Amino acid sequence: MLPRAIGRVGAADVVTLANAGVALGVVVLVPVDVEMAVRLLLVCGVLDALDGVVARARGASAIGHHLDALADVAAFGIAPAAVGVQVVLMGTAPGAPVAVAGWAAGAAYVIAAVLRLALYATYDADRSHTEGAQTTLAATILAAGVLIGFTAPVVIVGTLVVLAVLMLAPVRYPDLHAHDAVIMGGVQVAAIVLTLPWLSSGLQTMGEGFTYGLLFLALGYLCLSPRLYWG
Repeated sequence: MLPRAIGRVGAADVVTLANAGVALGVVVLVPVDVEMAVRLLLVCGVLDALDGVVARARGASAIGHHLDALADVAAFGIAPAAVGVQVVLMGTAPGAPVAVAGWAAGAAYVIAAVLRLALYATYDADRSHTEGAQTTLAATILAAGVLIGFTAPVVIVGTLVVLAVLMLAPVRYPDLHAHDAVIMGGVQVAAIVLTLPWLSSGLQTMGEGFTYGLLFLALGYLCLSPRLYWG
């Protein structure tokens, strides 16, 4: 007897499912190796973009829309929150007020991400814009910041709270044009690969530059695109 998924899962769905699997890696790794965990979180962003490319090239399956939303909950809701909470806990004493705030901020982030994804699926999926900052964008900002070294507990708590608010803000964010998405994706891949610890110091320095570039591009889109992004 064959599994029900046989014949119903397309090529794009395989990428989407891989994204959900990588999200588990983020959660598992973050207590052990924060930097590797945030690299995997950035890999989730690359896979999220790739499944859209594959879907346009090969066609989407009947379950693709639902799979994408479910995978995004894991990759851009739970995984980033786990990173943020763990970074806060690593920098504070157990039971300290900042640690409690970290748990609360992480929970708020997950709730905001899940709600935002539901709103997107219901109202924005067929539009050229969406309301509220994208969950992928929020996860990218958090991951790039942590990879650079912005890991002070108060900073992480504040970042989680601000991103949670922006994900539900009634602000229109336009979809990225294809060439801009390619540029940002290239910078993201470079930030992932060139910061690997076993590379030479020269390559790691270059990777740090790409990571700063990724954070700059993501924050620029977050702050400026609702009014200044060209149509």
